[in-house]
Amino acid sequence: MQAIEAVNGTITTPKGFKSDGIHTKVKRKRNDLGVIYCDQPVAAAAVYTLNQIQAAPIAVTKEAIQTNGKIQAVVVNSGHANACTGKQGLTDAYEVQEKVAKTFVIQPEDIAVASTGLIGERMKMEKIIPGIEKLEPVATNQGAEQFAQAILTTDTFTKSACVQTMIDGEVVTVAGVAKGSGMIHPNMATMLGFMTTDANISHEALQRVLSNVTDQTYNRITVDGDTSTNDMVLALASAEVDHAELSETHPEWLQFVSAMQAVSESLSKQIARDGEGATKLIEVQVSGAPTDADAGKIAKQIVGSDLVKTAIYGTDANWGRIICAIGYAGVTIDPDTIDIAIGSYDTLLNSEPVMFSEEEVLAYLKGEEITIHVHLHVGEGVGKAWGCDLTYDYVRINAGYRT
Repeated sequence: MQAIEAVNGTITTPKGFKSDGIHTKVKRKRNDLGVIYCDQPVAAAAVYTLNQIQAAPIAVTKEAIQTNGKIQAVVVNSGHANACTGKQGLTDAYEVQEKVAKTFVIQPEDIAVASTGLIGERMKMEKIIPGIEKLEPVATNQGAEQFAQAILTTDTFTKSACVQTMIDGEVVTVAGVAKGSGMIHPNMATMLGFMTTDANISHEALQRVLSNVTDQTYNRITVDGDTSTNDMVLALASAEVDHAELSETHPEWLQFVSAMQAVSESLSKQIARDGEGATKLIEVQVSGAPTDADAGKIAKQIVGSDLVKTAIYGTDANWGRIICAIGYAGVTIDPDTIDIAIGSYDTLLNSEPVMFSEEEVLAYLKGEEITIHVHLHVGEGVGKAWGCDLTYDYVRINAGYRT
């Protein structure tokens, strides 16, 4: 059975999870503090930003997961990133962890911490610490929505996905929620993602799945080429479904991987679509590359090109910018065998220009979802990447981010 979308599914649809979000007044209006809670410690896995400057919550969460591979609660604040805040920032992150432990009567080492927002500002502890006591996680869609709202910064909408598959005849659910709009160029984006599943899987196996899926999804999106100090994707598995423990030797292992991939790809595309100031989602599909990794690298190079992004915004079928990005992606290619299509319209075949209707392509580029196809004809590698157009509003939003 292929993974299918769960109707009205949320991060609390998998068995064993509850969530909540509240407004502590760190931000002017929207929720700014949230929690995902499990009834007991569950298998956990995480991937983190590759930026060498990492926020205090990253260090605290890494330490927690390394303790025993399990997490029972995740607390997230938005409004300030608690990054580049020195020793006090680390102290504050630990204080949040301790407060959650006392409030929910659980162990501090079973608590992950995440933050997102302005870099260089200290946590408003006088608002966050009392706020933790007000969190009341529940296994409802409302609790899930409150959490999804609590993790947003410049996002214009919440981002969630939920799918189900069959393992050993039992329904297994994988769900996720994410935030991200600007400073998006993962190898890990101000991007936070949280995934839940009721599958029975070890910390080690879950880590392998998450790491592999991340390379194919979260690490294939770009909005502006900036890698944040706070990026993190955290996956939790409650083992509430009665099936044989999942590993690479399980006959239905790939079904679980497919479900994780589906949720991650959906969240990745939603983040790309919500790029600051964006009006269009751009998907680049590359085939015929030497390897899958090469295809993904070229796809991300194209979708990350400012010249390609501005051409899409301006509804300009400028395929010259696309082939230029291919050439400097650092992948071995044959310059004489490249095909490029914008939507269903061929613009280049075997590196020779093709006549096409400017009016028809213009009409296509006015849509909200644009696909660029590239075939290199040098191998069997395939890959995708996602991004958005670059608009005047991106400059406006970021020019006044602190003001």
